[in-house]
Amino acid sequence: MNEPERSPALVTIQKFLSLYRYLRQYSHKMHNQGVRGREFATLRYLNEAGPCSIGQVQEYIYISASATSEMLSRLENAGYVERKRCKKDQRVVYVELTPEGRRLAEETPLGGIPLLREKLKTLPPERLAVLDEAFSELLNLMEIESE
Repeated sequence: MNEPERSPALVTIQKFLSLYRYLRQYSHKMHNQGVRGREFATLRYLNEAGPCSIGQVQEYIYISASATSEMLSRLENAGYVERKRCKKDQRVVYVELTPEGRRLAEETPLGGIPLLREKLKTLPPERLAVLDEAFSELLNLMEIESE
């Protein structure tokens, strides 16, 4: 007896679950190395962009201000970043990599969301528009409101 054809909905959810599993496994692997996925993404961002304000880091990582502050404290305590006040405006705090943070950002193999961020930059605008539409539809189907 022939195996029934898999429905398009089943194929789609299997691809989504493969992506989800991959991201969880990558996050677990990074956590075992002593750094979380968001923390590594932050290190990569700072390595590429240079010193940034805490607000810029928060916008890039897309988490709350308090979560950003906690994450930066962990990275600072681990010796990967340091915070410095702006000389012109003491209210502004910049975050920059330490030599150890730069080493980690440059030597750790890219994967997970940091890899996706890099690969998305290489896509032409029309392909990005297709992906954006697909993710908007997924958010809608899962009844998740866009922020």
